[in-house]
Amino acid sequence: MTTLRTPGPTVGVVGGGQLGRMLAEAAAPLGVEVVMLDPTPDCPAAPVARDQIVADFDDEAGIRELAARADVLTFEIELADQDVLERVSEDSGTPVHPKPSTLKTIHDKLVQKRELEDAGVPVPPFRAVEDADDIRGAIGDYGAPVMLKARTGGYDGRGNVPVESKADAEDALESVAGPAMVESFVDFEREVSVIAVKGEDEIATFPIGENIHEDEILRETVVPARSSEAVTERAHAVASDVLEVMDGRGVYGIELFETREGDVLLNEIAPRPHNSGHWTIEGAQSSQFEQHARAVLGWPLGSTELRSPTILTNLLGDVDEERRAELSDIDRILETSAAHLHWYGKRQVRPLRKMGHITVSGETEDADVEALLAAARDLEERVTFRT
Repeated sequence: MTTLRTPGPTVGVVGGGQLGRMLAEAAAPLGVEVVMLDPTPDCPAAPVARDQIVADFDDEAGIRELAARADVLTFEIELADQDVLERVSEDSGTPVHPKPSTLKTIHDKLVQKRELEDAGVPVPPFRAVEDADDIRGAIGDYGAPVMLKARTGGYDGRGNVPVESKADAEDALESVAGPAMVESFVDFEREVSVIAVKGEDEIATFPIGENIHEDEILRETVVPARSSEAVTERAHAVASDVLEVMDGRGVYGIELFETREGDVLLNEIAPRPHNSGHWTIEGAQSSQFEQHARAVLGWPLGSTELRSPTILTNLLGDVDEERRAELSDIDRILETSAAHLHWYGKRQVRPLRKMGHITVSGETEDADVEALLAAARDLEERVTFRT
């Protein structure tokens, strides 16, 4: 094994949002420098990264400059152009992790589902959509409602439209720009996720988290999930199977449905650190961001062991229109010993925009999850962006 030293190498990251910011924060103690590429000058990650290249996510000249300054490239946003990354990697010799081929698979939800189904990963019934008749046919086969999804570009529930009846098919299809697919609607007990890590020759999974959404946006993650031991074991098994399909090192956010019958079905995959894994910063022995830095560099992975039960609650914009971002009444968070505030450095707040998060961790391994959840909700409700 190669002897590792610090100060270490440089990681080039396409994207400089909150994920890039927290990745740079986690890489710094390891002696790893991070250079970002992002089109927004002084992006959220800029204050904690070594440097920023101001360029679009598909700007080949900018990505070539990034590759020239880095030992490995990665991305924190799926808008990274997979073809450009592949070309630049081949020409420069700078590896990309996860691989651009994985980004291609993830980029199109229909391609993603087909490849995973072919690999034996359990997924809800689905089909491609060319016209409204395909939606009506799916309702006839799967029952109503069904979930219509944009194949590309959707996140935080954007591009996902429930279709309640055949009469709604035309309007639903018009609301989804571009190619679409349709899935049967899963009557789930809870939504869960596994943050999984693919290293050089090892894999690791964090404890399963339970995700609470409202308006298709993640509001809270409860760890450990309030699931049975059998469901937990099955979720980890499915996550391991997913990693077999993915090509390249790094962290993968694997979103799952726990059905009322106790089955586990794959929802979607993010080939990067994921919002539902932010709890790991305080709640696990090593965070998902540290793990991503280790993995893309080919370094040994850290421990994913749970320190203590932990709650994540997102701080979303509670405003009616865009305005300067300023979070008020944070005193209670700072005064609570088990609470931690994370601010993402975004200058403008918009309705329901993710601006930061709070974690609340237990003091012991058997801390009461329900009490922690109540405490986290109380803290979140006390802060506001309204003036």
